[in-house]
Amino acid sequence: MRRREFITLISGAAVVWPRAVRAQKSGNLRRVGLLMVYQERNPEVQGWLAAFRKALEKLGWTENQNIHFEFRWTGVDLDRIQQGARELIELQPDLIIASSSPSTAALIQQTRTIPIVFVNIVDPIGQGFVASLSRPGGNATGLVNLETSMAGKLLELLKDVMPHLTRVAIPFHPATSPYADFYLKYFKSTASTLGAEVIAAPVHDIAALEAFAAAQARESNTGIVPVPSAFMLVHLIEMAAMMVRYRLPAVHFDRAFVEAGGLLSYGNDIADNYRRSGTFVDRILKGDKPSDLPVEFPVKFDLAVNLNAAKALGLIVPPTLLATADEVIE
Repeated sequence: MRRREFITLISGAAVVWPRAVRAQKSGNLRRVGLLMVYQERNPEVQGWLAAFRKALEKLGWTENQNIHFEFRWTGVDLDRIQQGARELIELQPDLIIASSSPSTAALIQQTRTIPIVFVNIVDPIGQGFVASLSRPGGNATGLVNLETSMAGKLLELLKDVMPHLTRVAIPFHPATSPYADFYLKYFKSTASTLGAEVIAAPVHDIAALEAFAAAQARESNTGIVPVPSAFMLVHLIEMAAMMVRYRLPAVHFDRAFVEAGGLLSYGNDIADNYRRSGTFVDRILKGDKPSDLPVEFPVKFDLAVNLNAAKALGLIVPPTLLATADEVIE
């Protein structure tokens, strides 16, 4: 086959595929886009998606029979997130899943008509995604990942393993956690009741995170509570190792940090949020409007403890804390 004929054949195939999907859409096949700010090979993220698929199957949606998924894997780069949003919107799916605040913002900036279901974000009102939690009012709704009482719980856990805690350093990645002020507000009000000072620290890349850890290691009685974000999840292995290397007790927001060698984690079960998002997808595909579906809060939380990390940090984990943990790594 000559080169020109080959290129023509490939170009033709690229045109036929979207037409074929559109033809199926006119029948029973519904299309759902997913804008994922992670790496496709991430096993934890694939676990979330497995929970999402299973929930939809229970509701009667079978992949490539009556529902088709179109993914865009962008990582945390904002330009790639914007590009991924444009590509999904151009496909005109029935609905788009947004995995984070930056992906939700990119989608809402570009469409006010295609329904959007966000799965794991903070402060949707403050970020302008919804008018209210009970009546979102626009084309987006979904699930949040921070219930405000969590601020107190995370600090109490840190105090349990650090009785002399006087400083709480909170690193955040500005690009992927635009809600950081919302998060910090609750920590500052809670920390004051424990007699601890809160230090907010923006970190723009992994080198800045290393510099942050080195600086905090020079201060006594300091604990770390990172702001939840896609950036922190992408770098969870480095983050967990860094905290132990600099002898900084940290309470993370996801058990994957503890499984990677971190000390403590307490947070909502993200897989459960993805599972519950299946109900939003089902209702919207059956005719409900996002504007009428209330935003939901997490209902399942996990506490995980890594005793190896505690030993490396020279800390004693109280038996009462161990007794309430969902997972203890020894």
